[in-house]
Amino acid sequence: MINKLQIILALTTALLVGGCGEESASGQKAKDSGNQPSLDLNNYTKVSLTNDQTYALAYMWHEEKLAYDIYMEMNKVHPAKQFENIATKSEIKHIALVQDLVAWYDVNITNLADYTVNYSQIELDTMPTGEFAVPEVQKLYDDLYAKGKSSLQDALEVACMVEVVDVNDLDKFIAASAGNDALIDTFNILRDGSYSHYWAFDKGLVNLGVTDGCCSLGTEYCHKEYPENSKGEN
Repeated sequence: MINKLQIILALTTALLVGGCGEESASGQKAKDSGNQPSLDLNNYTKVSLTNDQTYALAYMWHEEKLAYDIYMEMNKVHPAKQFENIATKSEIKHIALVQDLVAWYDVNITNLADYTVNYSQIELDTMPTGEFAVPEVQKLYDDLYAKGKSSLQDALEVACMVEVVDVNDLDKFIAASAGNDALIDTFNILRDGSYSHYWAFDKGLVNLGVTDGCCSLGTEYCHKEYPENSKGEN
């Protein structure tokens, strides 16, 4: 379970180690929290969300939670430094980053049939491990967990799959977020993290003797075009 204390500790650590800022995709100033930029929402104009953008926000909160949950669970059965490091140093920050936007817009992201319901921090902070309000994310988690528990190689392959799915979804949601700089910049930070994580898990597979790394899963998950030096913690 991800609780508020974990998120507060992660963000406090980020602020302590943060360096100078960097320009985000829209030209806004992003704070660099270690290797994970964060956004100062005071620098943004709050643009009304479309229903599609609200769904994108809901979906990505759950998908980032999926990444955190699956990596922590895989680390229990097949311990690997990539799982723990990426979950505790990066994915938890990504969850908090999206949750900041959810709170800013005061929308509920667990009742997708009624976006007029307000944001509930307690509801999100107490959502159990492996449980999601978006059916597609729930099915993805269940399928990935079933595969990943078989072996360390399977677990690392699952991680490659998670990051590729993440990038694909973010590409789609970024394209649908025109005019909303806060949404675009948040999604760009998440995507940069996924690029970096992909290569960390690729290296894990190579170190196991899987020469092709993530590409061993086939063309759908082979993305040599992903930047290797994106902002993100391994």
